[in-house]
Amino acid sequence: MALHQIIQRCLLVGIDLDGAAAPKPAVPPARLRALIDALAEPHARYDRLAVKFGHRYRSAFWSVYFLSAIAVLFAVMPLALGWDDGRHTMHPWLFLWALGEVVVILVVGAIYVVGHRHDWQGQWLWSRTQAELTWYLPLIAPLVDFGAGGPAGNWYGRVYGGASPLHADAEVERLCVAGEDLAREALAGAWSDAEFVADYARFTIDVLTGQRHYHARVARHQRALMKRVHGLNARIFAITAICALAHLVVHTLWLSVITTFLPALGASLHGALAQSEAYRLAVTSERLDGDLRASIERIEAAQAASGADAEEGIRTAVRAAIGVILEEHQDWHMLVRPHHLPLG
Repeated sequence: MALHQIIQRCLLVGIDLDGAAAPKPAVPPARLRALIDALAEPHARYDRLAVKFGHRYRSAFWSVYFLSAIAVLFAVMPLALGWDDGRHTMHPWLFLWALGEVVVILVVGAIYVVGHRHDWQGQWLWSRTQAELTWYLPLIAPLVDFGAGGPAGNWYGRVYGGASPLHADAEVERLCVAGEDLAREALAGAWSDAEFVADYARFTIDVLTGQRHYHARVARHQRALMKRVHGLNARIFAITAICALAHLVVHTLWLSVITTFLPALGASLHGALAQSEAYRLAVTSERLDGDLRASIERIEAAQAASGADAEEGIRTAVRAAIGVILEEHQDWHMLVRPHHLPLG
């Protein structure tokens, strides 16, 4: 488990995030199995990279915010403990607190430098995009007119043309070119095969249902995280205010520690929550859940038609559904891109 997941799990202790049971895995049509198998290794590779760099980047900014609050605590603790008094028995060890503060600041700086040098955020965004585009290639393939002639190339561009909802780079284009002959052979006459059309529609619905489950879970998690952090910050503010008022009557350095450290901790929580874009992720996931439900209903309505109307309706509905997912991914990309590792 990554550091940012441990932190969030601690913050969400006592909150039940369980929702509906995960849907069954989507079973692809027989004609698409060879293509899916061929794409399994590159998709798994991109997915591993996305998970790796996603964990590194998100753990980095959560730890930077929290370590900043810890540095403040190290700065004020010697005063509260009385170590700054030359008569205190621990005064010779006063430097340990300063050393600890310096070490924390150096760790924050190291996270910043290493994260930027290795571009954790950029590699996360790139590999997640590659994984998404590779994952949906088997759904896009039946929509490509492989008999139209012309050079092999990016299937997304051939399906969506200039209105492609997400740019596919040379890596995805290479996979499309490599799988061109396999897809052309497997899908020859596929749309005149009633069994394939029915299986393809069902497969797409199952994939979209899995995406709905994922986004519903993301929305629940982000809403719960916002509610808990806002609740904690409200308590931090109340405790700080009480301690500040108490300081007018009771003169103790421990009250100074509390009124110094707790606001820093609250700011750290708020900063990490803001950089994680919890609110916009929750809203986007909730909207996408509804959009995917509507897409599933359109595919089911197309299935109810007959003959050429059913075929064209399924094509159009699947094309639109994948477009919705890719547009959402593009929005996510633009949402995360401005947030580099520095605070702010």
